[in-house]
Amino acid sequence: MPVPEDKLRLGGMALRNGLLVHGPTHWAAAIRAADGTVKVASGPKPRVTAFDDIPGLRGLTRLGEAFAVIPLVKRGLPEAKLAFENPSVLGVAAGASVAGALVKRRLRGTGGELSAALISLAPAVFALRGGELAAYHGVEHKAIAAYEADDDAADAQKEHERCGSHLMAPMLAANLAGTVLLKKALDKPNALAGGAVALASTAAAVEVFAWSERHAESPVSKALKRPGYELQRAFGTREPDERQLEVGRAALAEILRAESN
Repeated sequence: MPVPEDKLRLGGMALRNGLLVHGPTHWAAAIRAADGTVKVASGPKPRVTAFDDIPGLRGLTRLGEAFAVIPLVKRGLPEAKLAFENPSVLGVAAGASVAGALVKRRLRGTGGELSAALISLAPAVFALRGGELAAYHGVEHKAIAAYEADDDAADAQKEHERCGSHLMAPMLAANLAGTVLLKKALDKPNALAGGAVALASTAAAVEVFAWSERHAESPVSKALKRPGYELQRAFGTREPDERQLEVGRAALAEILRAESN
C-alpha cells in the first residue's frame, strides 16, 4: 500500500551480511560483522532533482542515485558484503551472458529474445539461493513494513508491495518489445542502440512500477505485480531469524536518526 503520510518513504537493498536502507536524503546500513557484533554506518546520499518532473528520466535518476550510494556504503562500512560480491555469482553471470547470446543465435525472433531474457535472471536466482541474502531480503521488507505500520519486524510479512522484483514483468516486456522493434528497424543493431533500448526499457518499467503503486487496487496493477510476488515467495525472500532481524532494526534506527538530523 502507499506510504502513510506521516512516514518517510524508505527503500532498501539486502546485503549478504546485513541491510542497506535508503531515506529521502540519507542512507544507512547495518551488518553482522565477523566477530558477531552489529556495526552501522550512514551518510547523505547523492540527490539530483533536475529530472523529477520528467517521466522516464526521473526513474533512471533515482536508480542512478541508488547505485551511487554503494561505494559510499563500502567506504563507511568496509565489511559490508554486496549481493554480487561473490566469485560464484560472477561466474554464473558470465555463463548466463554466454548462454543468452547462444540462445539468441539459435532461436530467432521473439522466442530467442524471451529465452535470453529469462536466462539473464539466473545470477539473481543463484545469489538468492545461497547464504543469508534471501533472509536479509526478508529483513528489508519486514523492517520497512513494520516501520510504516508501527509494528515489530518479527510480525510483518516477508513479501513487500514495493519490492524491486515487481519491476521484473514490465522490464522484461519492455525490453522484449524494444529489442524486437530495434531489429526490425536496423539490420545490424550496434551496442549503442542496444544500450539505448535497455535504458528506455528500464525507464518504462520504473514508470509502470510507480503507476502500479498509485493504483494498488487496480486489476492491472495486481496482475503486473503477481510475478514479483511469486518470485519473493518462492525464493527471493526467506524468513529471517532473530539475529538477522536485530541487524534490520539497527539499520532502521540508524536511517531514522540520520534523517532526523
